[in-house]
Amino acid sequence: MPGLTENKPLDRLNELLSGGTYNQVRTLIQILKPADIAALLESSPPKERTIIWKLVEQHQQSEILQELNEELVSGLLADISPDEIVHLLEQVESDDDLTDILQQLPNAITHQLLRSMGTTDRARVENLLSYAENTAGGLMDTETISVRARVTLDVVLRYLRRHTELPAMTDNVFVVNRNDEYLGTLSLSRLLVSDPNLTVREMMETNINPIPSDMHESEVAAIFARYDLVSAPVIDQEGNLLGRITIDDVVDVIKDEADHSLLSMAGLTEEDDTFAPIIQTAKSRTLWLGANLITALIASSVISVFEDTIAKVIALAVLMPIVASMGGVAGSQTLTLLIRSMAQGQLAESNQRWLVRRELAVGAINGIVWSIVVAAAATLVFNDVTLGLVIALALIINLITAAFAGATLPSVLRSLNIDPAVAGTVLLTTITDVVGFLSFLGLATLFYAR
Repeated sequence: MPGLTENKPLDRLNELLSGGTYNQVRTLIQILKPADIAALLESSPPKERTIIWKLVEQHQQSEILQELNEELVSGLLADISPDEIVHLLEQVESDDDLTDILQQLPNAITHQLLRSMGTTDRARVENLLSYAENTAGGLMDTETISVRARVTLDVVLRYLRRHTELPAMTDNVFVVNRNDEYLGTLSLSRLLVSDPNLTVREMMETNINPIPSDMHESEVAAIFARYDLVSAPVIDQEGNLLGRITIDDVVDVIKDEADHSLLSMAGLTEEDDTFAPIIQTAKSRTLWLGANLITALIASSVISVFEDTIAKVIALAVLMPIVASMGGVAGSQTLTLLIRSMAQGQLAESNQRWLVRRELAVGAINGIVWSIVVAAAATLVFNDVTLGLVIALALIINLITAAFAGATLPSVLRSLNIDPAVAGTVLLTTITDVVGFLSFLGLATLFYAR
């Protein structure tokens, strides 16, 4: 079957929905995997989304919920009775997937579902719910396989064969003592090729550090990327094994962080639904537009101070956008680089000063190069050497300012507990616009007053 990357199932589905042939829609849905159906739901407008969801078999719905983003889950379950939701969620096999869904639902439904679960299952889910969603504890799965260090590899092999299947993404078994304190890992590949008479203690690896349950998910993702991990143990403050994190969960974290970085620059969040209703979408964007309006008014107020100068030299009005735009682009390049370095954990006090100096030097070089180009063009077009000198100096000032602002804003905002990806672009644009207009028009006022 053609993949969803070609959008053929989506196109075919839209054709069938437009024609009202719901039986064919149901047939199409039945041959798709849960992840593909989830992708179809996320790619459909609200009306079609509701129709598709109603046509999905109930035994598939629990699997699909595990693949959907959080905003869609709460929307799809909004019109379902609490009893139906509980029945649906009881079919979710993975504790961490169930926890992710429960965190988006009302507390009453969560309590009702927990009451319907067995003592052991309820304890596991309640334990997961006690951790913040963006920590290792909130990310982990409690389904693990652990063994003791004193047993032989033959015993471990016989123990594994007693399982009908191993947990997904199992590449290691974890070694613990009788108090469930984490000691190390034993890779399956090493287990299969080693002498079965050797003990676990002789073959286990102790150089893989476990992940504390309170570690932020971005740090977890960085560790997985740095050491090419498939799974990793999670421990509490006492060193007891709590669960494990697998690469599929980390991929979701990396994707969410990439979405966050991209969308935050436009004032959106990764939870924003592409096909959300008009009013909901308008509300989510109003605040950001208001913030940008304020920054635009600040820049406009700077221009208004120099009305007399602009009236005398009309060419200034033509060239003003060049100074502001060049500063904005230069600053955005630096800001984006620093935010990425911060997200990857590469930015520290020890290297930030070097980066600031480097960006200032780059800003100065680019300022000099492009000021010569723009000054020459302005002089030729307007036949005014003074105008060329003014715009050259203004460009150098604004590009150096943009480089400094782009290099320092991420750390300043982070120290104030403000997300640099959200506020950085707006503040940078304001700085480059204000400095650009102020330097250009201020210098023009100074030079033409002679």
